[in-house]
Amino acid sequence: MAGKNKRKLEDLSVDEFMLSGFDSDEEDDCEDEESTQQKGEKKKPTPQKTSINKQGKASEHKDQLSALKSKDPEFYKYLEQNDQELLNFDDSDSLEDEDEDEEERIYHKLPSQLEEDDDDDDDEEEEEEEESGKKVAKPLKSSKESTKVTEAMIEKWRTGLRKEPTPNLIRDITQAFKAAVATTKGDSEELCRYTISDSAVFNSLVLFCIKDMYAALHKMLKLKAPEKDQKKLILPSSSPRWQKNQTDIKMYVAGVVQLLSSLTQATVIAAVLRHANQMVPYYLSLPKQCRLFLKSLIKLWSTGEETVRVLAFLALNKICRHKQELFLDSVLKQMYIAYVKNCKFTSPNTLPMISFMQRTLSEMYSLDTQVSYQHAFIYIRQLAIHLRNAMNLKKKETFQSVYNWQYVHCLYLWCRVLSTIYPSEVLEPLIYPLCQVIIGCIKLVPISRYYPLRLHCVRAIILLSGNTKTFVPALPFLLEILQQEDFNKKPGRMSVKPINFAVILKLSKTNLQEKAYKDGLVEQLYDLILEYFHTQACAIGFPELALPAIVQLKAFLKECKVANYCKPMRQLLEKIQENCSHITGRRQKAAFGVADVTAVAAWEKQVAEEGTPITKYYSQWKKLREKEIQLEISGKERMEDLNLPEIKRKKADDKKADKKEFKGLFDSDSDDDDDDDDLFKSKDEQGDSDEVDEGLEDLLDPSDEEDVDDLEDDSDGDQKKPSSFKGKAPKKMLSTELKEVAEGEEDKVEDLELSDQD
Repeated sequence: MAGKNKRKLEDLSVDEFMLSGFDSDEEDDCEDEESTQQKGEKKKPTPQKTSINKQGKASEHKDQLSALKSKDPEFYKYLEQNDQELLNFDDSDSLEDEDEDEEERIYHKLPSQLEEDDDDDDDEEEEEEEESGKKVAKPLKSSKESTKVTEAMIEKWRTGLRKEPTPNLIRDITQAFKAAVATTKGDSEELCRYTISDSAVFNSLVLFCIKDMYAALHKMLKLKAPEKDQKKLILPSSSPRWQKNQTDIKMYVAGVVQLLSSLTQATVIAAVLRHANQMVPYYLSLPKQCRLFLKSLIKLWSTGEETVRVLAFLALNKICRHKQELFLDSVLKQMYIAYVKNCKFTSPNTLPMISFMQRTLSEMYSLDTQVSYQHAFIYIRQLAIHLRNAMNLKKKETFQSVYNWQYVHCLYLWCRVLSTIYPSEVLEPLIYPLCQVIIGCIKLVPISRYYPLRLHCVRAIILLSGNTKTFVPALPFLLEILQQEDFNKKPGRMSVKPINFAVILKLSKTNLQEKAYKDGLVEQLYDLILEYFHTQACAIGFPELALPAIVQLKAFLKECKVANYCKPMRQLLEKIQENCSHITGRRQKAAFGVADVTAVAAWEKQVAEEGTPITKYYSQWKKLREKEIQLEISGKERMEDLNLPEIKRKKADDKKADKKEFKGLFDSDSDDDDDDDDLFKSKDEQGDSDEVDEGLEDLLDPSDEEDVDDLEDDSDGDQKKPSSFKGKAPKKMLSTELKEVAEGEEDKVEDLELSDQD
């Protein structure tokens, strides 16, 4: 019957359909279901629930549409194609009462949605807190369900935790700790069982968790105490109670990570890091929380305060040692990227931190040489590609991609890594390509302005060569500077402060004209040549290795006329020659041939144990040099590097006091006084700056410097140098002349004592 009705409905026109009636409700339902399933066909108005006797406004409108079909079929067809809603408007309502209900439902749609959201808020508390548009219900809920944490509650928890920790007690504490962490992040909308409104309560709760939580969790899970010599960690996941308490522990360790990311005070971060270091076994049992913890640790390791950096590294090392296959590869990559980001700028303050990152990262690479080889190969190759582009393109941008602090520090890092892990068959093949990259970096722009960068590269080569027992020809790059630079040329300008070569890569044109540039360059060459020969001091071929350096140093001493530069180089030459004589004497007593590699290695080892002249001298020199470097890093100026102490103008009363105080102080030094008085007179009488400069050149003579040193040694240590020189002049000069000298140009007076260094 239903099938026939269906076929009839398809054949009926709209007018016939409107006039037709239906005998059963079942047929209506069947037709309604079939009409909703046919989506591809054109929908026609089907008022199944209407009747002829109760025909309302919708039926009248339907009649108008059917009349429109007969009158204007083209327009009706257009409506069917483009505006189906107009033709199907009465699918759900046929009576006037039903229309009114539908209109009411449509008009009140928005309020009904809001009421449903309120109901959802009552049923689902967490969703209500997370959504920002539902703030009206929050105060009511927090006032009903949140509990304010007090000092008495914390003390109660502490007593219960120390007596017998239970899962319910741990759950309460973790919920309170979660609320405390939420206050540091500013997430006041986050739903928590407890609320923290007092800073004193916050401090007490965090301190309580840091002190007692680890021991309580250990006791609740009934984990065995680790033995003293046991290196393997006991993971809490091995406890049968782990699954039951895993959710609360996960919430707590995640809160510790969030707390670390929100703290700013170094001492508080250090205290939380010590606690987190204890909780490492729990992080190892929760991989997701462990990854977040590692990310936070790497940030603290690269940017934190000194103590924080050390604690972060200890936690990183502890995690990677016990889960190498899971975390080591990603941690090494992130640490290297953090290292590169934080060594972009180098200063005396940041240099110790960069050195710390180099050493600790080298230790991390030593955990697994296979993984380290993959990283080292990729990153050294990346450095080589940058260098190749700079050599081929020869543009300013490509040069800058190589001649920057990040590139230099990366070269030094890999030299330190290969030096730390040596001997290693896996990483040994990388020594040669790394040396080639460093040498190519030196030769890229071989001009005097980039001498500091060359010195940094040579220092990296010396580090690599000395620790890996690999011969790398670094000496020619140092001796080349002695040949190219004219040390006899007068400096164009005088400088007050020395140039710190440890924190610069490039010299300005002004620096090249300063006296401090040549002074610092000679000092750096002395240090590096000595360090290089110290690494080769016990080699059986040392005399042959040192021969080119001896020839170059002798040639330099013949050409150079400045005593301050000749003195250290002459001392270095003597030490090299002394070491050559020592090695030659020992070789003459040897009973083996050059081809006997085993005997040669044993001979060199014995010589190293006994020591050579250079090694003994180097150990003493290194101690003094390290103290000087520490002073430079801390920003303090060495007295011997100061060209002149500051001369301050004094009042007339102070000058008279100086006269009385220093009267007759230098009577015994008659020769020196005469020389200095003549110098002052020539300045006062002639007043010509050119002639004064000639007097300055005379002061550069070594004998005069020794005389001045003697004067300074005899003077009172509590008085400044300017006062001592003022004290010797009044003996042969009138007060008016003394006044003119004292009030003269201070710059010229400073120049007179510029040679009083060393």
